Amino acid sequence: MRRVALLATLALALPLAAWANSSTDITNRLGTITGSSSGLSLTGSIMISYGSIIGPNLGTVSFTTGMFTSGDPQHGGTLAPGGTFTIMGNGNNGVPNGVIFSGTFTSATWNLITLANGTHEYTLVGAVQSTNGIFGTTSQLTATVNTGKGFFTGSVDLSSGDTNLTVPEPGTLGLLGTGLVGVAGALRRKLHIG
Repeated sequence: MRRVALLATLALALPLAAWANSSTDITNRLGTITGSSSGLSLTGSIMISYGSIIGPNLGTVSFTTGMFTSGDPQHGGTLAPGGTFTIMGNGNNGVPNGVIFSGTFTSATWNLITLANGTHEYTLVGAVQSTNGIFGTTSQLTATVNTGKGFFTGSVDLSSGDTNLTVPEPGTLGLLGTGLVGVAGALRRKLHIG
C-alpha cells in the first residue's frame, strides 16, 4: 500500500515539473512613435522576423500605452498599465495570417539614455499580457529610437523593436504521471484479486 501511495504522490508531482515554455521572437522596424502625457503609440511598424522566418514584410506591430504616471515623454518615466499591443501576420512565408498576439501592457517604462556623443536614445520596455487566450504569460517589448541631440518632441521614427512571446505548455511528463496513476491502480486491483 505504501508503494502505491508513493507512486501516486510521484505521479501527481510530475505534472508540476513538466511545465515548459515555448518562445517566439519577433522583430519589427520602421513606424512612428507618437506621445504625450497621455501615453505613447506606435503605428506603421513592419514585422521583419517571426521566429526563424525572416522577410521584408511579414505583418505589422502596433501599440498604445497607458498614460504617464511619473516622468514625461521628454525625460522618461513610468506608464500606467493598459493600452493595447497587437501583432498581425500577413500570411507570407509561413507566418500566420491575422492576429498573432493581442494584449495589453501590464507594466511599461520609457527610458531616456544620453549617449557619449550627446545624442538621446529612448527605449520602451514593457510587459504585455494576452487577451485572446493564445498566449498566457507575460512578454517583453523593447523599442529603441534615437532623437539626435534634441529631446522627444511628440513624434519620432522607430529604429527597431523586439518582442518575445512566451507560451506555457504542459509537458509530456504530465501525461506520464497520469499514466503511472492508472498503472498503479491496475496493479493494486490485480494484487487484491489474485
